[in-house]
Amino acid sequence: MKNRINLFLFVSFLLMLASCGTSKSMHHEPDISKYNSTKPFVTKQSPTVFISGKNSLLKNKQGLWELYVEGDPLEIGVTTGALSDSLLKKQENIFFTKIEDIIPSKFQQKLLRQFLKWYNRKLYTNVPEEYQTEIYGVSQYTSNNFDNIAPQYQRNLYLHAAHDIGHALQDLALVGCSSFAAWGEKSEDGDLILGRNFDFYVNDAFAENKIIAFIKPKEGHNFMMVTWPGMVGAVSGMNQQGLTVTINAGKSEIPLSAKTPISILTREILQHAQNIDEAIAIAKKRKVFVSESIMVGSAQDNKAVLIEVSPKKMDVYDVANSNQLICSNHFQSEAFKNDERNQIQIKDSHSKYRFDRMQELLDENPKMNPKIASEILRNKEGIKDISLGYGNEKALNQLLAHHGIIFKPKEKLVWVSANPFQLGEFVCYNLDSIFDRKSNSAISFEEENLNIAEDPFTRTEAFQNFKKFKVENHKFDLYLKKKETVSSEFIKHYQSLNPDYWVVYYKAGLYFYQKKEFRAAQVNFEKALTKEITTAPEKAKIEKYLKKLKRKLQ
Repeated sequence: MKNRINLFLFVSFLLMLASCGTSKSMHHEPDISKYNSTKPFVTKQSPTVFISGKNSLLKNKQGLWELYVEGDPLEIGVTTGALSDSLLKKQENIFFTKIEDIIPSKFQQKLLRQFLKWYNRKLYTNVPEEYQTEIYGVSQYTSNNFDNIAPQYQRNLYLHAAHDIGHALQDLALVGCSSFAAWGEKSEDGDLILGRNFDFYVNDAFAENKIIAFIKPKEGHNFMMVTWPGMVGAVSGMNQQGLTVTINAGKSEIPLSAKTPISILTREILQHAQNIDEAIAIAKKRKVFVSESIMVGSAQDNKAVLIEVSPKKMDVYDVANSNQLICSNHFQSEAFKNDERNQIQIKDSHSKYRFDRMQELLDENPKMNPKIASEILRNKEGIKDISLGYGNEKALNQLLAHHGIIFKPKEKLVWVSANPFQLGEFVCYNLDSIFDRKSNSAISFEEENLNIAEDPFTRTEAFQNFKKFKVENHKFDLYLKKKETVSSEFIKHYQSLNPDYWVVYYKAGLYFYQKKEFRAAQVNFEKALTKEITTAPEKAKIEKYLKKLKRKLQ
């Protein structure tokens, strides 16, 4: 770890010397001269209802924000920013406070800022003008508290590449998404149905203000997407032609500069494609800088495919002789499946385990419908229904998802989960009724009679214990970091809150190892090995500790 930090500092120092290449990108702004740049007037009808002409933002009873915006790219941007002004500032503060928690050193923060300027130097040349313009519009309502990082527009543009940069440079496990599709004989009515969990986690606060955005652009198709304040890219969405997009991260190599963020590519597909062929054509036009699987579902084609992209190549996985498609975090197409990085991902990560679990659950439910899809997305058990412990990344429901979502493209129906995670009520929306509406009343768009009830798990003692576990787990991390002494009662209580989760025994083992209580460390490490450990490298790490302990105890 120390060597990695030193390398980071050295590389950052070199980048500071090379900062002359960043000037053009730091001063670039999109040309907005052809648009009306008048800022919109917003009427605040209540603390949770905001209106601006035909546009609106309101919070429904499930706690989801529903945004409706129409117009050209600048109108969409500034109206979104004006309506979500307070949420936007709050979200930005949450994100950058998290960065400060990860990198508390002011010196290292400065180096990181220099690095981002250099790494993003070509970003603006790879983002279509219409989305640069929209990002510019939103950025006019961001906080000035973070101008030391970058000016408002550049900072907001950087944030659209944040997932890709973290994914590429550190191979962060921020995203471990699971998705599936069924059609024909695998669907209850023969029509395409898709489900996915977006397991992107910054912290609990980051997911508090989920936005269901309904956007009616002057050019392209009307569409919806699940997002958060300030984000114009698409991670999950469907357009009024019945085309859906969701993204699943793959194993990436480290590129030398940022190119098109995946969420911008998927936004372009969502807005400008009406079938699979058109989606593929758009994907071929863009250069990306991380590896990703894009699941595209199409009402016109009544099926789904995976567009698998990387910085060097692209392929399409069109499942043969089957009416279902499963995707986790490894590639399946001919161009990628035998790549060394992909094979390592399959062998070492939890991707294959979740893939197999989805396969198992789809086999158990041969006729998919929205209710069954929600139960699969909420499933917390492992293969053959074994207990994994709550929060295990081998589970489809890792109890950290930003959202779960279900699509029925032919009927233009979509269900989005309310907090917490994908456990809350799945709220249903009908795109045809929303975009074809005549009135401008500030009421929720939900189709209440089609909603799927919250998971009964939210009312159990086990869920309450899990929430307590998250607090105690954070405390334990601090104790380990500071090498403080904790009571045996604390450890017993900590382990009792989530007894089937390998982590509670692993961390206890680390604690006792630090304190040179080797027998107690051995007992806990051995107990951890009896549980379902998330990845092969983590299991190997525990086995290495046990080998050390065996020598020490001889």
